[in-house]
Amino acid sequence: MLNSTSKHVLHCALLFGLLIVFEIFCGGIKVKESAFVVIDPWEEYGTLLTIVLYLLRLLTFLTLPQVLFNFFGLVIYNAFPEKVVLKGSPLLAPFICIRIVTRGDYSELVKTNVLRNMNTCLDTGLENFLIEVVTDKPIGLPKHRRTREIVVPKEYKTKTGAMFKARALQYCLEDTVNVLNNNDWVVHLDEETLLTENSVRGIINFVLDGKHPFGQGLITYANENVVNWLTTLADSFRVSDDMGKLRLQFKMFHKPYFSWKGSYVVTQVHAEKAVSFDNGIDGSVAEDCFFAMRAFSQGYTFNFIEGEMYEKSPFTLTDFLQQRKRWLQGILLVVRSTEIPLRNKILLGISLCSWITMPLSTSNMIFAAVYPIPCPNLIDFVCAFIAGFNIYMYVFGVIKSFSLYRFGLVKFLACVLGALCTIPINVVIENVAVIWGLVGKKNKFYVVQKDVRALVTV
Repeated sequence: MLNSTSKHVLHCALLFGLLIVFEIFCGGIKVKESAFVVIDPWEEYGTLLTIVLYLLRLLTFLTLPQVLFNFFGLVIYNAFPEKVVLKGSPLLAPFICIRIVTRGDYSELVKTNVLRNMNTCLDTGLENFLIEVVTDKPIGLPKHRRTREIVVPKEYKTKTGAMFKARALQYCLEDTVNVLNNNDWVVHLDEETLLTENSVRGIINFVLDGKHPFGQGLITYANENVVNWLTTLADSFRVSDDMGKLRLQFKMFHKPYFSWKGSYVVTQVHAEKAVSFDNGIDGSVAEDCFFAMRAFSQGYTFNFIEGEMYEKSPFTLTDFLQQRKRWLQGILLVVRSTEIPLRNKILLGISLCSWITMPLSTSNMIFAAVYPIPCPNLIDFVCAFIAGFNIYMYVFGVIKSFSLYRFGLVKFLACVLGALCTIPINVVIENVAVIWGLVGKKNKFYVVQKDVRALVTV
């Protein structure tokens, strides 16, 4: 069996090999005379069309910042770290509250996962912890000294009118509800998120270190039973995004330049109170993004937490589309908000612009084939690099998510090929999400199906 370093070296070799092949194939690296475009577009296509073609080509560069963060994150740091080793005794760890927010629609799922996560903590040796379930509707969580059910009153309102998950999270911080000390820690999970012993050890190391009040780690989606192979393979890109961009921004810069996710969020209580989830409507659709940007603007630092957690991808393409739409609308509200200084959201804003202009960037692939235009070698090289690397993101996500030893070589390679085949479908869904998100109502919070048992009919 290959060790961690060998796997990382092979991953880097595969990445650079694919990039070189893709550069040559797309003309980014020109090895043949035929790779050069010799036509004069101004005479061939006319002034207006030529300007449009060059503008569409330049739109590709909006994705360059996050592509570079992903690239260096996957290359600089070991992409296949060994099992997390505790740097101190779990008995010495400060108090940890594992907080799960739910509407209460999937009570059986929540109760099952609470029990599983409690056992995972105990198996890791963690003793000083509590699991809180914050719900809009009572779920009947069994009484236990390590669990607490908090029902958010219907009449509860925050000072700024926060809604949805942000409202529930802010309720936990009220003096009459909160039972935690300022030096305690909170691990925020979604109702379907499962801890692993690796992630618990990573969290223990993070809180024992105590240098940064905020942290986050990797989430994978191909664990246990896969409900929807299409959405799971499409989410392999998100796995690469965690190991690349998220890891680099936190490990090297300790800043949430591109925001973070809403689950596997670790915060120290005093910092969470200072930042607050009470951020009005703008901070209610993508409360995680607004919180990160606000913490960034207040000078708080972040770090990457070793060890992965498990979640499942959306069960249907409709949920997949709705999820992406909500993310786009929520991030749009954050970027437009005057509460976040411009200097703290520049990279997030550029990333959002690349997402919003995705329909135009997608059309550029067609126009580039039908109406070729001569460009400086550097532009051709960078465009091919961006395209080739984004394709590799799907490949790496599968390699990281699916075990070769568990699935076998044939099924493993089928998963890699399947991920590549989902790219066109994913592009279509992302384009629809952009258009729908821009024209639709911005203040809705769609919750995807979480419990696979609800899909089974008798």
